[in-house]
Amino acid sequence: MRIAIVKLSALGDIVHAMVALQFIKAHLPDAEIHWIVEEQFTGILANNPDISQILTVNIKALKKDKLRSFNQIKKIRQYAKHQYDLVIDAQGLLKSAIVASLLGSKIAGFDKNSIRERLAACFYTTKVACPYDKNTIDRNVQVLTEPLGFSVSPEQIRAKQAFLFANNPHPELDEFFVSNRKTILFVIGSTWESRNYPPDKFVVIAQKLQQNCLVVWGNTEEKIKADWMAQQCDNIKVLPKLDFDGLKVALVKSDLVIGNDTGPTHMAWGLNKPSITIFGPTPVSRVYQTNINKVVKSASVVNPFQLNKQDYSIRDINPQEIIDQAEDLLI
Repeated sequence: MRIAIVKLSALGDIVHAMVALQFIKAHLPDAEIHWIVEEQFTGILANNPDISQILTVNIKALKKDKLRSFNQIKKIRQYAKHQYDLVIDAQGLLKSAIVASLLGSKIAGFDKNSIRERLAACFYTTKVACPYDKNTIDRNVQVLTEPLGFSVSPEQIRAKQAFLFANNPHPELDEFFVSNRKTILFVIGSTWESRNYPPDKFVVIAQKLQQNCLVVWGNTEEKIKADWMAQQCDNIKVLPKLDFDGLKVALVKSDLVIGNDTGPTHMAWGLNKPSITIFGPTPVSRVYQTNINKVVKSASVVNPFQLNKQDYSIRDINPQEIIDQAEDLLI
């Protein structure tokens, strides 16, 4: 059976969907799985043994250059020559539904009551009912497994195997890890400023824990914050700019990840690494809470159907809440 999974973006959403791969292959060992993704996220999928092919698109570029639409459509139609037995749109957006429709005629996805862009459901021949405010990981697993005739329990998901794989050892990172202290990786950025825990409070955490604290960053603004943090505390170091392969290695080598509700923090869960995810304007239902994966949430009430980007309550979280959890996880 040849299956196409359409999950174009973003980083955390792709990670949440990837967990389903191991269960699909366990149920259908001979299945050939192709994953269609925005080209900038190829690295997160790379080296996963359950993916036969990673096929890229560049839909985001169309916002700047509509004339490239024809080339993207032509490219996707070339992918359709693989003659998929089933196409699953795990994104539930109009753009992903259109991509899925260009790939094949048998298409599965969420029903109109389970997604934000209800029109997308019109493209699907098999429709999955799953509440929009249900746990994000459960939703991803359900839409990818129900059309294949089986289900996965929360207990199975919690017992998952790690599913992110690096290709190179990255010895240039060795100097950032020490043998006499635990290493904590700080993830300080996200797509919204209101989702970012303040840099000065990360510094308080580092000062209190007195471990080897490393900061990852993804753009110039985050790099400036990371450098400022390192200037305030001797046990904070700033990692070099990392690609996805290097980020996977840094996560694997770390003892604990503390970060905002964003992709690299969710990658820690995908690698079965201890983590603390800090939430402000987004719901904690975006993660699985386990004995090693914890959350700290601000006092604000979140409506998952209408997120408030002006909710800056994450800034009010007392660092001691995070420190207490970190100390437990570092034992």
